Amino acid sequence: MSADPDPFTLGERAARQNIPAEANPYHDGSEEHALWAAGHERIATAIEASEAEGT
Repeated sequence: MSADPDPFTLGERAARQNIPAEANPYHDGSEEHALWAAGHERIATAIEASEAEGT
């Protein structure tokens, strides 16, 4: 059985699935929360940029 993905990867996946950043499952202030948020932001920003280029 494979190990669970790290919080950064889970945040990226959440952004791809259009899950809002407010849905971060980790305790606010924890390292995992920050990693999840960073992963989410990375993908959400890329998605927004690509949508802006299409307009």
